Parts: sequence; structure tokens; C-alpha cells
Amino acid sequence: MPALDYKPISIYVHWPFCLAKCPYCDFNSHVRENIDEAEMASALLSEMDYFADLIGNRTVKSIFFGGGTPSLMSARAVEAVIDRASNHFEFADDIEITLEANPTSVEAGKFADFSSAGVNRVSLGIQALNDEDLRALGREHSVAEALAAIELSQKYFKRSNFDLIYARMGQTISSWEVELKTAFAMANGHLSLYQLTIEKGTPFYGRWRQGKLIVPDEDLSADMYDLTNQMCADFDYPAYEVSNYAKMGEQSRHNLTYWKYDDYMGIGAGAHGRITVDGQTFATEQNKKPETWLKKVQNQGHATKVMEPLDKKIMAEEMIMMGLRLTEGIDEQDFEKRTGLTFQDITQAGPMELLKAQGFLSPTHQDRLQLSAKGRPLLNQILGQILA
Repeated sequence: MPALDYKPISIYVHWPFCLAKCPYCDFNSHVRENIDEAEMASALLSEMDYFADLIGNRTVKSIFFGGGTPSLMSARAVEAVIDRASNHFEFADDIEITLEANPTSVEAGKFADFSSAGVNRVSLGIQALNDEDLRALGREHSVAEALAAIELSQKYFKRSNFDLIYARMGQTISSWEVELKTAFAMANGHLSLYQLTIEKGTPFYGRWRQGKLIVPDEDLSADMYDLTNQMCADFDYPAYEVSNYAKMGEQSRHNLTYWKYDDYMGIGAGAHGRITVDGQTFATEQNKKPETWLKKVQNQGHATKVMEPLDKKIMAEEMIMMGLRLTEGIDEQDFEKRTGLTFQDITQAGPMELLKAQGFLSPTHQDRLQLSAKGRPLLNQILGQILA
């Protein structure tokens, strides 16, 4: 039997509303003209109460307000969620409380209030550092607003991050290099650098299928990925995950919860969670549509659509899928303790040996399952082989 593990947990809070839907986004985000914030915030508190009763007394190491656009919330609503969490749980001394924000001047103007509410880290959705590409990505801010928001965020929050998207339409490797240099000059210890992916169901997907949206080919995208990793290493922002780069000690503690397969509570429309109750780990999922979610919470105290017990094989597969995203990979002893299985129990021996021989899996640490630098860009293909 795997050992019971009641390590500190994280809390994810989903605010599903945006001012506009970005054409590349397939997240659970919605545009609504009229939002009753008081009702939505009250429902978040109700779901917090529900899960707190299930989970019991645990220490919370991080809270993350994601979306959607949680910076559209009032500081009062954010503070109410943080306060309710502190009523139910003990907070770690170094608790990380992150809020995702767009860098429009209106939202950046609320940073002081968010800081007073208890937020101590902000993650800005910058996405591009030239105005033409920002318009093409459907963003609401300008480069001037982005740079001002980055500067303002560092005034009010000790820790901060901002996101950029590369392999964009018409982007060259030299223009990306210039953009990265600007990013390093502005950054405060952490960067999230994502390759543009064309997701089904998005406006970009329809335009791409029609040949009206041209993105860099695989070779150029791979060159941009290599440049990103090399420049980040040169500027002392080594990759600690496939798309995340940080100075020592500045890694996102909340996102490490996902990648290290620790427990997290998910509240809000469409939020997912992994929680352990009486030694059994459950996958949870809340109703996605905000109106449905709100009605369910008002009627029954929560809007949990799925609460599925996970067997040890599923847990082991999920732990590998998440853990291989990390540069450090997965510790074999921890894996066995958590799942009761070995790497050999859950992976395909033939592909594993071949991938090691080809240099896609790191042979350096025999007690870890770890991708090499060569293997990290091919994560999804490698997972498909070793977990087939």
C-alpha cells in the first residue's frame, strides 16, 4: 500500500470572465456584459467551505487566482476568498498567493489594493512586446501598457512573472531574440515562455485550417525553442519546466504543486482538483458554464461535476505525465511511495530502452525518470511511447 501523505496543499480559484475572448484561447473563459460579482464571490466561498469539510485540517502552501481574468475581480472579493481560506486552513509561513492579471491600465491600477488584500505574487499576461502582434493576438493592451504594468507590479509585489508567446505569425528568430532581451531587462526572477499552439475550437484554428493563418514551421519553432533555452540559461533563468524559467528560488510554488503531483483544491467554474480524503485520491471537476456553476452552488453548496477515485495505475500515469515536464524529472523513491508502483510497472520496457539509447531520456541519474535537453521538446511524443 502507498504511504498516506498529507503534505501541504494548494488552492486554485477560477474566475471565468474576460473582457474579450482571445482568438487562440481554449481555456474556460467567458465574456458577459453583466456579472453579479457578489453572487459569484459568495459561491466561491461556499465551494471553499464544502471542500474544507472534505479535506480537513491541512496546511496551505499556495493560492492561485486564475481564469479567465481574475484581475477583473475587486480586491474586496479576492480578500474574502483569502480570508475564508485562512479561516479553514493553516497558512504556511511562506505561502505564495498569486493573481493572474492583464496589463491594461485599469487592471494595473488595482495592484495596490490586491497587495493589501493579501496577494504577494502577480502573473501578467503580456504575450508579446510589439503592438502589431498584440493586435493579431487579440490582446486589449499596448506595449506601453505592458511595460508600465511590469514596472508597477514590481513596486507592489515582491515576486512576479509575465508570460510571452513565441512562434507567432510572421515572427522571425531574430525578432524573438530582441524580444527576449527586452524581457530579461524587465523580468523579476520568473518568465513563462510558451510556444503558440493552434487549439481546436478556437478562431485561430478555423483560420489556420483555411490557410489564412501562417505560423512558423516545425524547424523554425524548434530553433526558437532552442534559442529560448540557451538565452534563459545565459541570463541565469534556467528552465525548470518545459515552458517556465526562473532564477534560483523564484520558481512558481503553486505550479510545482501540479507538476510534483501534490494535492490541490479547485474551486470556481470549470476548476479541476486532486484531493486526498481518508487516504484515497480523487480527481474533481466543477461545472464549466458560469451560470450552471452558480446555480448548482446556490442549490447544494458546490458544483462538483466529477469526483472520481483514482486507482494507483492512473495516479502513476498522471504523476509521470506531470513530472516529466520538470527539468529535474521524477524521483523513483517518491514515485514508489506515492503510488505503490515502480517505473518498470507502468512504462513500456522496449521504448524506454530505445529512448535512453537515443539520448531522449537522461542516463545521468539512475534513481530518476528524467528527459534530456534533447527530449524535452518531444515530451508529448515520448509520453505516448512509454505509457502506450
